[in-house]
Amino acid sequence: MELNLSARELARRLQAQEISAEALAQAFLARVKRLNPKLNAFVFLDEDKVLEQARASDARIAKGEARPLEGMPVAIKDIFCVQGEPTTACSRILQGFRPPYDAFVVQKLREAGAVLFGKTNMDEFAMGSSNETSAFGPCRNPWDPARTPGGSSGGSAAAVAAGMAPWALGTDTGGSIRQPAAFCGVVGVKPTYGRCSRRGIIAFASSLDQAGVFARDVRDAAMLLAAISGHDPLDATSAADAPAPDWQQACEEGMRGLRIGRPKEYFPETLDARIRKAVDEALEHCARLGAEIVEISLPHTEYAVPAYYVIAPSEASANLARYDGVRFGLRVASSELEELYMRTRAEGFGEEVKRRILIGTFALSAGYYDAFYKKAQQARTLIRRDFAEAFQEVDVIATPASPTLAFRLGERTHDPLAMYLSDVFTIAVNLAGLPALSMPIALIDGLPAAMQWIAPAWREDRLFQVAAALEDDLGLRLVPPVEEA
Repeated sequence: MELNLSARELARRLQAQEISAEALAQAFLARVKRLNPKLNAFVFLDEDKVLEQARASDARIAKGEARPLEGMPVAIKDIFCVQGEPTTACSRILQGFRPPYDAFVVQKLREAGAVLFGKTNMDEFAMGSSNETSAFGPCRNPWDPARTPGGSSGGSAAAVAAGMAPWALGTDTGGSIRQPAAFCGVVGVKPTYGRCSRRGIIAFASSLDQAGVFARDVRDAAMLLAAISGHDPLDATSAADAPAPDWQQACEEGMRGLRIGRPKEYFPETLDARIRKAVDEALEHCARLGAEIVEISLPHTEYAVPAYYVIAPSEASANLARYDGVRFGLRVASSELEELYMRTRAEGFGEEVKRRILIGTFALSAGYYDAFYKKAQQARTLIRRDFAEAFQEVDVIATPASPTLAFRLGERTHDPLAMYLSDVFTIAVNLAGLPALSMPIALIDGLPAAMQWIAPAWREDRLFQVAAALEDDLGLRLVPPVEEA
């Protein structure tokens, strides 16, 4: 069975009964069995449950009751609660935890007829940019298994890139969808904060976390994002008045007449010259398609990384206080309650998670709150204001998605600052709550290079409009060599 077809084409063939959901699931399962030992993209996959869902889809299709995603496998990042399945955020402290309910976006997938296809590897509690902090060991990049797939959603990106699943869910707190998508040569979309419910996502930083999608092309990404978008009355941060437009239609509108901003702050001297060249060449394509390229400035961009690494750890410190060894997950035996707390957290959390808890607790402590947390929130306001002013001049903004190509595993594990700077081009988007999309634009020395599109809040249609037009014009179809293994 041809697994490299678009998700849209596979869905069409399922609806037309040219293929069966069970056969499709078996084909993807066989591919996972062959490639996962090499890539470690999946940390849990129940073959019997997958086939059971697929057979149920076949029955609905046969009765003429097919739903939009009927029978289509979707891999799920291990940060989303899936009822009855291990959900650990790739941390030892949640070993053995099986949620009694689905995350809202997982529930939306079930309602759309999708087949939930296992849990994918990630950085522990989504804290990382290389997938090396996972309790299950690092995921590997399908383009070069000696390199990182990016993080934190590395498993989802690698699974889609390697053809182990046509679609995958991820979360993005500071670039955790867009950076792995860039490193693995797939499309990754982080929607507007509030577009997708956060209920049932294991929290990292509540004002920044957002669910999103991975796909092999822009139109596939638009289709999946539409399926998981929508208001959740049980999530106070879920927007009640933001219905998803027809994003498939937006993909066909072209970019003639649009004004594209090129912010000078996103093209520093430290940017890999090959990536700079690839992005500027992509913008030349956009100009030939009728768009106008406008040089703009986002002057407070330099404060994005330091502001983020105060705000995100502060929120993480509060969110992770619940893991005490009493209610769920790991429990290290002790006769003394305080010792139980200390030993459970010491043994359950990895080094990066501990580092961020300490940073956040310090930033929120008496005497330091105003100097750090309050100051970071003020910088966040300035960053948000920069984008608002820019979008009065331009329709979308184009930047590199990452300052480098995929780096080698182990290259930055002992230098937290270098690791944090991996997300220098993606973090500001989360601070401002905006939608953004990463797409591949070139293959450089055997590794994908990507650009990022940023749109005003609730204008995901503009992302799909420009990205689909550029994708069509480039005609780029990236297939990693692991597929030939």
